[in-house]
Amino acid sequence: MARRYMAQQRPGHTLQPTALVHEAYVRLVDSAQVSFENRAQFFALCAQVMRRILVDWARSRQAEKRGGEVPPLELDEALVVGEEPGRDLVALDDALKALSAQDARKGQVVELRFFGGLSVEETAMVLKVSPKTVKRDWNLAKGWLRHELRKSG
Repeated sequence: MARRYMAQQRPGHTLQPTALVHEAYVRLVDSAQVSFENRAQFFALCAQVMRRILVDWARSRQAEKRGGEVPPLELDEALVVGEEPGRDLVALDDALKALSAQDARKGQVVELRFFGGLSVEETAMVLKVSPKTVKRDWNLAKGWLRHELRKSG
């Protein structure tokens, strides 16, 4: 999962997959005791933690006084948020937060499918909905995100 995240980053990124896994592990261990019903829930939480780490890293780079601007990142083709490459991870995170505020389940579907790499069936199991519902939410969320990212770009 970390390797997939890092493959989406620009070349020469200073954060390595092993560092991302280490940081995710530290954050998971430091959190209150968390129990998982199944493997899919564990991976869903890992995806959420890794997403937060990368977004925090991107935001800190933007906040630096000199040269802190983060180059745009290409989005994974699986999401097909936009045909144009170069959408920023922070913009995606902001759009995903806005989507989650309007419809939490659709936000969870995107997080689990895109960031967590879960299948439709695994996502349905975690969210306790049907695979058909996940597919519908996934398609609607992609369209919504595409629209939001084009507006902000």
